[in-house]
Amino acid sequence: MALCNDATWLVFILVAMCAVSGAKRPVAKESAGPAPAPAPEEASGDGGTFDITKLGAASDGKTDCSKELEEAWKSACGAAGQHTVVIPKGEFLCGPVNFSGPCEGDVTIQIDGTLLATNDLPKYGGGSWINILKVDNLVITGSGTLDGQGSNVWTKDPQAKAGYPNTLVLDYVKNGSVSGITLLNSKFFHMNIYMSSDVKIDNVTITAPGDSPNTDGIHIGDSSNIHVTGATIGTGDDCISIGGGSASITVTGVTCGPGQGISVGCLGRYKDEKDVSDVTVKDCVLRSSTNGVRIKTYVDAVKSITASNLTFENIKMEDVANPIIIDQNYCPEKICTAKSKSAVTVKDIIFRNITGTSSTPEAVSLLCSEKQPCSGVELIDVNVEYSGKNNKTMGVCTNAKGIAKDTLQALACVSDV
Repeated sequence: MALCNDATWLVFILVAMCAVSGAKRPVAKESAGPAPAPAPEEASGDGGTFDITKLGAASDGKTDCSKELEEAWKSACGAAGQHTVVIPKGEFLCGPVNFSGPCEGDVTIQIDGTLLATNDLPKYGGGSWINILKVDNLVITGSGTLDGQGSNVWTKDPQAKAGYPNTLVLDYVKNGSVSGITLLNSKFFHMNIYMSSDVKIDNVTITAPGDSPNTDGIHIGDSSNIHVTGATIGTGDDCISIGGGSASITVTGVTCGPGQGISVGCLGRYKDEKDVSDVTVKDCVLRSSTNGVRIKTYVDAVKSITASNLTFENIKMEDVANPIIIDQNYCPEKICTAKSKSAVTVKDIIFRNITGTSSTPEAVSLLCSEKQPCSGVELIDVNVEYSGKNNKTMGVCTNAKGIAKDTLQALACVSDV
């Protein structure tokens, strides 16, 4: 089950940054050994290109190239104009790296090879693997792969809920894009976007086994104007999760499965959470996932926040266990208190043109709070049918107020009063 705390990642990242910034670079001494790696200016090609192999990185998949990566970043980020950090074809092992701004110019990270995350867990210090902080006009692109090598740690502690590193973290990034790359087998979340704005994630592939723990594809929190398009995501947790403080989020053309679907939430667990608003998920396909489109709020929410203006439309379900679900009684692993505070308001939710099949009879499940009912729920052209033979398609609604139109009769369970 995914963890739902965005703010903690920033703390982990800052701790890791302090450790790196405090380290002194060794001074070269005269010796008869191998020639030292070229200086950054010597590694720069036309247009300010910094190839990590020209800085001494070995593409053998065994030699740690963290120093060369950070050296290339420092040179690219510290110069005016447009510059590119290049990871060429080959396999490059590295530990946690910190790409910090603000930068003097605009930086592109071109990933054509494979970066392999070290499995030496103490090196991460509770933080993440690739940390990008306070960078504007960032481009990450290429046909390469970020391989978290998570299978080496999942088996050690399949129930681990914290301490494993995210693969790629964007913190305080403005006007950024990530395109073309593959994120594979993260130890924890594959991508975590926090306190960022105007970021586009396009045509990425995110892959992990369906039973891998807490391997969310893309998590978005406290961010605005984030656009995910054309992604193919299959993981052991949410394909995409949208947390508190998120606004103006669009998810289009995404294929999800396996995984736990596309979710808003979980919401209401932490005192510093903010509202979620203006989320659109459309033109997506969900295949054999445990959930389709979902809104989840803690039953004992501690903060009065609102999730509003959420639209899910033009979505095809293919044998999805819970195609449409609102769960205001969410309580993973029975960690909630017995008394419900019902502090999260869920309103103005549209499910439009949702079709396909459900692997369970309950194709629609809107479980809202008695103290804080869902309002303004619209089921428009919802026609999802149970694919089995031992029961009938049904919708289950409690405290869900709204309208149903051109929807399979068995699913039209909302109340207009």
